[in-house]
Amino acid sequence: MVRIRFHISDIRKYYYQEGLSVLETATKLGKTSRQLFRFMRKHNLPRRTFSQTMRIKFYRSPLSYNKKGNLTTHELKLWQAALMLYWAEGYKATPTIDFANSDPKMVAIFLKCLREIYQVSEARIRILLYCYSNQNVIGLIRFWSSLLKLPISQFSKPFIRYDFSLQKANKMAHGLVHIRYSDRRLFEQIMAEVDKIGSELCRDGRVDNYTTL
Repeated sequence: MVRIRFHISDIRKYYYQEGLSVLETATKLGKTSRQLFRFMRKHNLPRRTFSQTMRIKFYRSPLSYNKKGNLTTHELKLWQAALMLYWAEGYKATPTIDFANSDPKMVAIFLKCLREIYQVSEARIRILLYCYSNQNVIGLIRFWSSLLKLPISQFSKPFIRYDFSLQKANKMAHGLVHIRYSDRRLFEQIMAEVDKIGSELCRDGRVDNYTTL
């Protein structure tokens, strides 16, 4: 009977460290997955759980965005401004990009960064309008659709408030919109970059000029 030989160090490298599947690892080592399964059982080498396997597959799947490198001075300013806007007005407890604001300039700046710096998938952008019942909902959607150059089909069902004070409602002439982009990895990247810039600016209790990515 031919004895199948594996080196545990190879299994650790390919299966545990690089996250290859059992089949991929076995192929790397010139063996079959059945032979590798037997070896792992014999030497009490644990297989990944289902959740661990799904996590690895998720992070190995293609990105829905492609962040631009070598930013120009103008692009760097745009990127910094958008990150600071998200730090102030973005949702941070959910793995979905969700930036909310009623200021058309701020909304346009953040979406411009998503498009030009992170180069996101245009089809995955969603807009949620938040407004009051005394406002022209259709008119507001058309306003934001034109400003952001997004089709109305990418707007979610608007959230309309019926209990409000006119004084409060008048402060949001165009309503408030949420720019949403569902991508956990982009969310994690943006939050890491926000944290990096924040740490740089607040280092040693002072505000520094942040000039590098």
